[in-house]
Amino acid sequence: MEQVAIAPVEKSHGKLALGCWSFGGGWGGQDDADSLAAMEAALAAGMTHFDTAIGYGNGRSERLVGPFLAGGDRRQRVFLATKGSGGGAQGIRTSLEKSLANLGLDAIDLYYIHWPRSGTDMRPVMEALEEARAAGRIRAIGVSNFSVQQMEQVSQVGTINAHQLCYNLFWRWPERDVIPWCVAHGVAVVTYSSIAEGILTGKFGPAQPTFAEGDHRSGSVLFDADVWPHVYAATERLKALAADVGRPLVDLAIRWVASRPTVTSILVGCRNAEQVCQNAAAMAGRVDDDVIEKMTALSDEAFEHVPDTGNIFRYYP
Repeated sequence: MEQVAIAPVEKSHGKLALGCWSFGGGWGGQDDADSLAAMEAALAAGMTHFDTAIGYGNGRSERLVGPFLAGGDRRQRVFLATKGSGGGAQGIRTSLEKSLANLGLDAIDLYYIHWPRSGTDMRPVMEALEEARAAGRIRAIGVSNFSVQQMEQVSQVGTINAHQLCYNLFWRWPERDVIPWCVAHGVAVVTYSSIAEGILTGKFGPAQPTFAEGDHRSGSVLFDADVWPHVYAATERLKALAADVGRPLVDLAIRWVASRPTVTSILVGCRNAEQVCQNAAAMAGRVDDDVIEKMTALSDEAFEHVPDTGNIFRYYP
């Protein structure tokens, strides 16, 4: 099975990709002008893999990304991924057609099944996507947040090209079986939440963080009362290490994920052009192997206290 090509490599930012989830406005509001500026800055920085979903603002993110890509040669430069859910084969067909309409496109480079449905046979969904691939509506098929068992099930009727999953210094459960399965089967690994729900910016204090109603982070296992002290302590030690090497902690968090040979592409969410430039700067310059090794050791210590909840959000549709 050939591995799908995920985003052309340009400039120095080969693995870095633009996550467009904030453009939907579901994470504390978002100005459309900032979203458009972020996409422009991403292209200037050589980030040519854009990732969105119909669920981001009920299609709002897609409706911003599509017209942006229609300008000049942008569509030819960008590898575009989006995602859909919906119940069963007809549900995913409807979701795909809505995404194509939102984006104003005839075909999508990579289309993911966003979340598996617990206790549901997902093979009819995969069969529907293979039909869409044969019809030229999508060029590659991905899954997101699937277990090995779920990937094996849909692989009976189709070919998975990419798996998008949560992966960072504090959430490493995919290393146990999901990532090895992807590597063994030629499936590209695309990661999200590289900075662990914002934890690896170093902005949180020692007290267990609280969030406004509706903020998805309130359910994250990393903020649990019995987990947070260990995550916070590791973050403080990582901050000290970052200070020693003269780099922002967020730079090192991104570079640690980039150092994993099994990772194909790293999604970073950006609300505006300034954040795009900050994240792109993470890929510049050298980070010595011994720094990565020290980060891994600190991660190992903290990760012993992170339970396997299936996914970081405890979301089980």
